[in-house]
Amino acid sequence: MNSVIEKEKKLNEALTKLKKLNLKNPDIKKNIENLSEQKNQLEIEKQELEEKYKNLIEDYNNLSKKFDEFQNKEKIEQKKQIEFSEKIDELNQETDILLDEIDKWQT
Repeated sequence: MNSVIEKEKKLNEALTKLKKLNLKNPDIKKNIENLSEQKNQLEIEKQELEEKYKNLIEDYNNLSKKFDEFQNKEKIEQKKQIEFSEKIDELNQETDILLDEIDKWQT
């Protein structure tokens, strides 16, 4: 995008210099018209690039938001997994205690 701005600046400088010249020469007039057309084309391209950039920023922000949501869901899921594992461990311990109690009663 910088190169477009630099080109536009150079074209503007060239147009300013050409306007100061004697315009009786048809080649000079033609060059000025060409430069003016190029300037207009560059302005159009600049607007298109700015619009694309704006859309990319929007897409980036949306994707970042979705990624953050995904990470949060993943953390919640991991936390649930840990809690589930802890519950299973507790149940295993209780089962062991109950089995020990049953063994005591049987003897």
